[in-house]
Amino acid sequence: MKICIFGAGAIGGYLGVKLVQAGADVSLVARGPHLAAMKEKGLTLIEEGGEQVTVPVRVAENPTELGPQDYLIITLKAHSIPPVVDKMQPLIGENTTIVSGVNGVPWWYFHKLKGPFEGRRLAAVDPGDVQWDGLGPDRVLGCVVYPAAEVIEPGVIRHVEGNRFSLGEPDGSKSDRALALSKVLMAAGLKAPVRPRIRDEIWVKLWGNLSFNPISALTHATLDVLCTDPGTRAVARGMMVEAQHIAERLGVTFSIDVDRRIDGGAAVGAHRTSMWQDLEAGRPMEIDALVTAVQELGRLTEIPTPTIDTVLALIRLRARMAGVY
Repeated sequence: MKICIFGAGAIGGYLGVKLVQAGADVSLVARGPHLAAMKEKGLTLIEEGGEQVTVPVRVAENPTELGPQDYLIITLKAHSIPPVVDKMQPLIGENTTIVSGVNGVPWWYFHKLKGPFEGRRLAAVDPGDVQWDGLGPDRVLGCVVYPAAEVIEPGVIRHVEGNRFSLGEPDGSKSDRALALSKVLMAAGLKAPVRPRIRDEIWVKLWGNLSFNPISALTHATLDVLCTDPGTRAVARGMMVEAQHIAERLGVTFSIDVDRRIDGGAAVGAHRTSMWQDLEAGRPMEIDALVTAVQELGRLTEIPTPTIDTVLALIRLRARMAGVY
């Protein structure tokens, strides 16, 4: 089984090291100083407890060096994918499964989702249908990524917490390809359940990303603060309630309630969200996948989203003022 990880940053690098340690046939696509460091010294992972391991990795900038894969695992940020779909083509063969380990509303969301919107495409996350046409929804296996990790220097990944990669077919089946990948990931010491309702998990994670990320970027408040301050907690709750109404209209079932989800965010502690970190570093933020796409789904389902609309307008302007939108 040949596996390629496209986007060997924090999560992709963490996953790559675990798979190499388990003896999997894995390669990575990267660029810049991170690529150079991995070629020269290998890829280093510092685990939660401080244990450090360095493994040799097969890494390339040009995917043509790697050829068609059985599994192409995409761990880029959503807005980074459309511009590189053409670059991914040498990795995609007739039977390649594309594992979408990307935050936010996935571009394939309505693929094989029975109901009035089946097959609908989402402009916010797939402008011009680049991914739908260039990758193909039939190849996609959904994935909700739970680990937290960071690149602390080129070629060095620090694992913060978590080791679960939930998998799920768009149609809810327990397919051979999902079970086979789950087996490989579990052999690497990771949790990889195959879920019949992957969209339910997508929404529970999205709940927090939709609200906590833009609020933290706007206020520079860590999770423990924004989830307990009465004002920002109320704003986050308003966004999450609107999102819940949209998701439930689309058939999603939530396993926890809004307040418990917010309390879970507070329990993370003094964490700076990825959107805040990206803003500070002058990088584009995941606004469209995390917020704009939910607004688009609200319009589609005719669910009002006044709180989401307000926060979206503010974070878009903040991003434009910073020159990253």
